[in-house]
Amino acid sequence: MTEPRQPEHRWLILSLEGPLLAFGGVTIDHVGLTRDFPAASMLTGLFANALGYRRSDWMAHQSLQDRLIFAARREREPMVGILTDSQNAKLEKNDRGWTTWGVAEERAGASYDAPHRRKRDYHMDASVTVVLRLAPPEKPDDRTSPDLDALAHALDHPHRPLFIGRKPCLPAGRVVGIRHNDSSLDFVTAPSAYEALRRVPAASEQRAIWPRGEGPEAGRMADRIVDLPDLRNWRTGLHGGVRQIVEGRIETGSEAA
Repeated sequence: MTEPRQPEHRWLILSLEGPLLAFGGVTIDHVGLTRDFPAASMLTGLFANALGYRRSDWMAHQSLQDRLIFAARREREPMVGILTDSQNAKLEKNDRGWTTWGVAEERAGASYDAPHRRKRDYHMDASVTVVLRLAPPEKPDDRTSPDLDALAHALDHPHRPLFIGRKPCLPAGRVVGIRHNDSSLDFVTAPSAYEALRRVPAASEQRAIWPRGEGPEAGRMADRIVDLPDLRNWRTGLHGGVRQIVEGRIETGSEAA
């Protein structure tokens, strides 16, 4: 008896590529680490920026993160390791800085008696492909919840400049789609995140992640299951959620559907 065929879903393809990329991680003291793959909270922030959400729009952020289903594949491994940027700044109470809104932002806190020091890690010249879909919104008639087409349009016509993880990480080109056969491939159709990633053309077998339940969890292509702390509570602004993902590889010679 054959198993029932899984329904096909539409997946948006993203190309995350630039001189510097940062995917977030657990901050230890003043050191901001970066994972090898995008975090759910990082992608939520990227999309919210494109859609024009403000930080105070925490419900919109939370809804977007809760709906996000994605897999990611590293297309190119940097020739060198992680770049660690050592940052030193002495901030005065009256210092002002320009923002992506085009207006100056003032500080409300006191001056620092000593320089503010921190370190931030970056991937150099990396390239990561992401496939994603959005689960139906909690309220079916919620017109404020974007669909994939609205999200793709926002990424092509963002309300504010886009950056991949941290503000120095500007994308090298169009975020939506990949170049394939002299045209842009923006969407694929597949029953799972893993299969969607397989249907995006690849030059070789590469490392990848996908959510548990969205692809193989054992066997040659699945290496291990990980509890990944990459969910953010957007009301408090703190990270406090874990989801299970599979770390593995995507087969060589995949073809677009």
